[in-house]
Amino acid sequence: MHKTGNDKLVILGAAESGVGAALLGKQHGWDVFVSDAGTIKSNFKEALRKEGITYEEGGHTQDLVLSADCIVKSPGINEKTEIMKKVRAAKILVCSEIEFGFRYKGDSKIIAITGSNGKSTTTMLTYHIVKNAGCDVALVGNIGYSFAKQIAEKPCEWYVMEISSFQLDDIHRFRPDIAVLLNITPDHLDRYEYKIENYIKSKFRITENQGPEDFFIVNADDPIIKHYMELHMIPARTIYFTMNEQNVRNEGSFIKDDELHVRYENDELKMSIHDLALKGKHNQYNSMAAGISARVMEIRKEKIRESLGTFTGLEHRLEYVATVRGVIFINDSKATNLNSVWYALESMSTPTILILGGQDKGNDYREIESLVREKVKAIVCMGVDNRPIHAAFDGIIPTIADTHSAKEAVMAAYSLADKGDTVLLSPACASFDLFKNYEDRGTQFKQAVKEL
Repeated sequence: MHKTGNDKLVILGAAESGVGAALLGKQHGWDVFVSDAGTIKSNFKEALRKEGITYEEGGHTQDLVLSADCIVKSPGINEKTEIMKKVRAAKILVCSEIEFGFRYKGDSKIIAITGSNGKSTTTMLTYHIVKNAGCDVALVGNIGYSFAKQIAEKPCEWYVMEISSFQLDDIHRFRPDIAVLLNITPDHLDRYEYKIENYIKSKFRITENQGPEDFFIVNADDPIIKHYMELHMIPARTIYFTMNEQNVRNEGSFIKDDELHVRYENDELKMSIHDLALKGKHNQYNSMAAGISARVMEIRKEKIRESLGTFTGLEHRLEYVATVRGVIFINDSKATNLNSVWYALESMSTPTILILGGQDKGNDYREIESLVREKVKAIVCMGVDNRPIHAAFDGIIPTIADTHSAKEAVMAAYSLADKGDTVLLSPACASFDLFKNYEDRGTQFKQAVKEL
């Protein structure tokens, strides 16, 4: 894989991860060509030009792509696209950007975090602990900064990395020192032939190259994970986090009598759950996962305790926006699947106007039906095609309004709310029908709230 001279590296997709891989490839002597079916943002074009890397946008030149020795594919590109069918037929080596970066990481170490929900929060929290402890560490992966680019521009001793199943789909040798699996619920099934077993397999790839000297930190309470682990051998040293002390023998993390415990190598950290910066049961899982990861890294207990108490949350994830004349607005734009919405609704303690909708990934809204009945007084649809939401909730929720922009949605929700209610943007869908991405959706929502 370490190439020199004229070996050809083609990057499909010129966003953060693709451009990062291009820069790293150029640095290591590859002949790099970048190809994007859409338009490339000006800052990414500038980065490529500066390094003298050739690129194209608005389509793929088939002959150029198929002449590659190796292709780094953006996680967003579907295998069903014409170009990917041709690439697979030509049997060209395809790898994800995290795999490409891994080849050049040197002696650095990796904590990789995946799961259907909570991975951004857990990754940020773990990074916060490691950074606070004075380690040389970078935050990379799905969370925004390219792993390959970090290696090219400012290599570190530790990488805390959020990884999606799409990034794991094209790994070969990628092997984290510490792998964390938070939970598995049906998500992105449109990319996995609507078979949950394909998605589960994809998530477990995070540990497939690990050996006994590596750590696999995993949620003992997740039924899907539990079932998979009963049937498959995991070679890494497995450590559990759980709400049930019975699942933890000598090492692991659990909650008992409102206290978080982290046990590792005959040593125990204890902390009241009331002192945790992140509230809610789902965040107790995230805090346990981050806490045990940090102990495995041999970070001091005092530092972990301090960091778990001082972390501030994430933008677009159950983010408080404002209270307008007694109505609370919460931005949970990052909730692109039903399980995230379930968590959000579970944490609501006031009557809720729920803003749902976007690009539907095959959602079965029955998963949240009981919570919607219990907590939601009106639904505001915000999408191009709102039929699936109407099909699910007409007759269950008395008021369902249709809107086609963040501003319209906020106005509609506000008019339906009484003093003491909460307006929750938690869409359960991808954002690409009306917005650039979930950040853009959340930002437009916040702007519309400010204009009320």
